[in-house]
Amino acid sequence: MSGVASGLLAFLGLSALTGILVTATVTPAIAVTGMAASSGINLFENIPDYLDINELSEKTDIYATAPDGSQRLLASFFSENREEVPLDRISQFVKDAAVAGEDPRFFEHGGIDIQGTTRAVVNEFVIGGDTQGGSSITQQYVKNVLINNGIREAKTQEEQDAAYEAATESSGNAGITRKLKEMKLAIALEKKYDKNEILKGYLNIAHFGGRVYGIESAAQYYFAKSAADVSPAEAASLIAIVNHPEKFRLDQPDDPENGVASVDEEGVPTPYAANKDRRDYILGEMLKYGKITQADYDAAIATPVAPNIQEPSTGCQTAGSYAYFCDYVKNVILNHYDDPATTDVDEGLKLLQEGGLQVHTTLDMDLQDRAQGTMLENVPWVDDRFDVGSSAVTVQPGTGKILAMTQNKNYSQDQEVLAADRAYSAVNYSTDFAYGGSSGFQPGSTFKVFTLGEWLNEGHSLLESFNGARRAFTSFPGLCDGSTWRGNFNPRNDDSRTANNSVDATKYSVNSSFMAMAQQLQLCGVKNTAQAFGIYRADGLELGQRIAYDDEGVALTNADGSFQADPASTFQPSAVLGTEEVSPLSMAVSFAGIANDGLACTPIAIESITKIDGSPIEAPKSTCTQAVTPEVARAMQYAMKQTFNGGTASASNTGTGIEHIGKTGTTDNAFDTWMVGSSKTAATAVWVGNVTGGDNRTSMREVSFDSGSAATARHRMWPAIMELADEKFGGGDFTDPDASAFKQVLVDIPQVAGLAFDAAKQALEAAGFVVEDGGQQDSNLPAGQVSGTDPSGQAGRGTTIRVFTSNGQGTTVPDLTGMTQQQAKAALDQAGLKMNAGGGGQNAVVTAQNPAAGTASKRGETVSVQFGVPSTGSPGDGDGDGDGNGGNGGND
Repeated sequence: MSGVASGLLAFLGLSALTGILVTATVTPAIAVTGMAASSGINLFENIPDYLDINELSEKTDIYATAPDGSQRLLASFFSENREEVPLDRISQFVKDAAVAGEDPRFFEHGGIDIQGTTRAVVNEFVIGGDTQGGSSITQQYVKNVLINNGIREAKTQEEQDAAYEAATESSGNAGITRKLKEMKLAIALEKKYDKNEILKGYLNIAHFGGRVYGIESAAQYYFAKSAADVSPAEAASLIAIVNHPEKFRLDQPDDPENGVASVDEEGVPTPYAANKDRRDYILGEMLKYGKITQADYDAAIATPVAPNIQEPSTGCQTAGSYAYFCDYVKNVILNHYDDPATTDVDEGLKLLQEGGLQVHTTLDMDLQDRAQGTMLENVPWVDDRFDVGSSAVTVQPGTGKILAMTQNKNYSQDQEVLAADRAYSAVNYSTDFAYGGSSGFQPGSTFKVFTLGEWLNEGHSLLESFNGARRAFTSFPGLCDGSTWRGNFNPRNDDSRTANNSVDATKYSVNSSFMAMAQQLQLCGVKNTAQAFGIYRADGLELGQRIAYDDEGVALTNADGSFQADPASTFQPSAVLGTEEVSPLSMAVSFAGIANDGLACTPIAIESITKIDGSPIEAPKSTCTQAVTPEVARAMQYAMKQTFNGGTASASNTGTGIEHIGKTGTTDNAFDTWMVGSSKTAATAVWVGNVTGGDNRTSMREVSFDSGSAATARHRMWPAIMELADEKFGGGDFTDPDASAFKQVLVDIPQVAGLAFDAAKQALEAAGFVVEDGGQQDSNLPAGQVSGTDPSGQAGRGTTIRVFTSNGQGTTVPDLTGMTQQQAKAALDQAGLKMNAGGGGQNAVVTAQNPAAGTASKRGETVSVQFGVPSTGSPGDGDGDGDGNGGNGGND
């Protein structure tokens, strides 16, 4: 009895305060009379009478454009599954059910149904029963707005929970205050909005069980139809849920009280009995107030509750073969819109799950389907021999648009699924760590194109020769700290072929040739050229950097979550051959930049973003920069076209007549294989290899799939994708480079006469020449010293220079011109040579000799000498031109 008495006093107090509130709000003039003296008025002066209605949390939808131009939904993301709709897209049956079942006097009262409120207060605060729905529709709307506002403004889960508790408190003074606040705000709301606007807001904000909010999402979820198309029975079932969302929801078929096998109050088996009971009450109210006919009522009552649950697209696992592209789009939103300066709220996630975005993507569904199809045909999802992986990604040159992205796995983020089936993966092999969780893969020889680019960038030509022979390379200049790398690097070639210019080196992918090129460049320049084309390590670090770890082997990260770099790491010569872990997407982007005359564009996956109301949100844009000059890019294109003309990419020819540039890549032991290439309109990267490292890696050259050799799977997949790209987008021919790109550069051959052979060889090789031992020759130099080279003077780098050494038996023919016979004989005797004299006469001197002066000769050889009397002539003109007219006169 004491509890009842206390409740009664509370009820009487609440009733009095309610009367004051209603009177003061509806007729303010009364409030300034004697009633204003009441201390109760002070309570209401502190209750706000204005309600900000924040935007509702709405789901984000991600779309792709189908071949017919329509938009196909890939996935949705939400914390509350809601799609806000205008009143004209809501069935009249729904509106009538809501009013009849929840607030029959809605269109008559001014925000508060006194009769319903009194009944609820007696039950809740006097009797102590369950909370009843005595609130008007407007009050319920206010309550839901307060919940939404509190949750949307909260930064942490704890703040969200506190906001919900505050907006739903139902006990003690706090509950009374909350109820009064709702009343005052409801009255104020009715003064600002008309009834239809309030009803629309109520139906869009209402909770329908689980994560379903708003009438449209509820109709789609429970009955697989729009809210505009529901029947009277379906409308009543949906509104029934609002009364008690967890009790009356229709997606728990095993619920004994409201499931498929439930029974009604009389024990009769009735599917979803609890919902049906409430539904039938609402239908009765609709009939009572003339909203449906007796025939409509009878038909609806006889209709069993039969939900047709349509699970909403929650996350990218519903996107099927487009899932990994969807996952990339999701991560673009998460990363692009997050503010790294804030740590207490994830703006990107909040926008994705609550912002109601309509995201239209760059995906080309035709090309994606082709890529997925050829992936299915050529690479298994699971291979018991090793952790098999493959990725294919296509990018549009000039725009950076991602047209296709697929891999040999099914997408899932469910840890139980991932643990149970190796055919599933949460990691996107096409992207990097920040956008898909991948640490990347070594690109092998596909990376050589950046050495080619730097070779041309530093002024070398396509046909400039160099020594491409395999050998140990002991130094490379131009590290990024300005120093020179010193060591011993002797990479093997894939075959015995040697290439001595950059065109052949690219065509046949000769390792030693590219190392010879790199040795003449600034090594840091190769890194910078690669990064200019958009190549970074998949772990987010610059090329050459490595992740720093603490003493316990834990990776060190920065405040924004990115990895810290080990300060001792640097870009090594081996990186020229593709040892940096990068993503297939970045390789496709870089080749698209080469195809686009050196203008490299960052990748984008989103065409546009709008909100539900059509207002635009700025989407991430592609940034295009000139990585190399167009002239350099065209020279790169020329060399890379040759790979399809008898080179390493010949197996990937499409036969469409469209020109392509390309480069293959195979890492050490063939653990990873690549084919990357581009037309002028589409660039595709295909990778096939080992997902994980370590001792269990398998050479692609030692295993086969059902489709053929694993090592050549790339050459079956790349042309299949590019054939369709060629048909859809065309291409055209690449522009030939100008003549300067083909110039032959001659350099001085070092003078090595008199040096030991090894010293001469070192000097010549340092200058870029190939040295061949020419054997011994007669020379007056000491035996073993270099006596000469062939050729001498100038030659192109990479030219083979024959080096001769002295046998110590040689001499040099002296110059005998103008000597008398006696003088000539003495000179030849001194040189160890014999003389065969011819001609003569008084005062005769040497007029000719053979061999010529300066010729190397063997001692004992004979020199033919011709003697004659010089002509005296007439006095010359002193011009010394030796024209036969007194030529000696010039010496007078």
